[in-house]
Amino acid sequence: MMHTKKNLTGIKGLSEAKVDKICEAAEKIVNFGYITGSDALLKRKSVIRITTGSQALDELLGGGIETLAITEAFGEFRSGKTQLAHTLCVSTQLPTNMRGGNGKVAYIDTEGTFRPDRIVPIAERFGMDPGAVLDNIIYARAYTYEHQYNLLLGLAAKMSEEPFRLLIVDSVIALFRVDFSGRGELAERQQRLAQMLSRLIKIAEEFNVAVYMTNQVIADPGGGVFVTDPKKPAGGHVLAHAATVRLMFRKGKGEQRICKVFDAPNLPEAEAVFQITPGGIADAKD
Repeated sequence: MMHTKKNLTGIKGLSEAKVDKICEAAEKIVNFGYITGSDALLKRKSVIRITTGSQALDELLGGGIETLAITEAFGEFRSGKTQLAHTLCVSTQLPTNMRGGNGKVAYIDTEGTFRPDRIVPIAERFGMDPGAVLDNIIYARAYTYEHQYNLLLGLAAKMSEEPFRLLIVDSVIALFRVDFSGRGELAERQQRLAQMLSRLIKIAEEFNVAVYMTNQVIADPGGGVFVTDPKKPAGGHVLAHAATVRLMFRKGKGEQRICKVFDAPNLPEAEAVFQITPGGIADAKD
């Protein structure tokens, strides 16, 4: 039901008549029509909030990184986006009574920034066995946008068999900026990006998974006179509309970083200060 009939008929061995029958049978099993507001509220009760490791950041996010949603973090290099990804790799595996997700983690790396040795001190900080934590992370290095999309297709099969709670894509836009160049290819790039983001939200909703993706920034010449170094997130409106929660990261003093809620359906526009420590993301020390 999450695919068009055109896509389904493209699968070898499925005719239009077969696809119609499959869709009819699926409609009888799963309700993809209207539900009441009360039912929607009940469905929201299944949302799990995963701790970031910083209480201030958790409070800003209403409890942590949400399942059933895409959380996007954008900012310059060294602003803490990948450090949060590494911390979430561990905190997701904590039991739910310790504000974890009690599940496994899938990590798609497009920039080559995943460091398994970084996971070890973070796991030790949370009192977990580093070997067991690393065993519960599945990792893939993507080299083209097509490879990235195909990794998502294969992931759905794994998630139906094992209890995953987090999918990290670091970063979502990097390969699209490499594989498509110039204005002539911009329309196709945005179409392909939209298809991949659609796949991400379907994974989040189907398997009650939190999707955390990082994004790069680009210079914004029209960013205003009063901003010293104006920047905006890459990916344009397509990416802006796909992300449920958008977070802007920037550097503070020393190891401190500042996170601002840039856009969210249920969170006020506010900021939180956190710190990068050997044990991952933590509350800032004055």
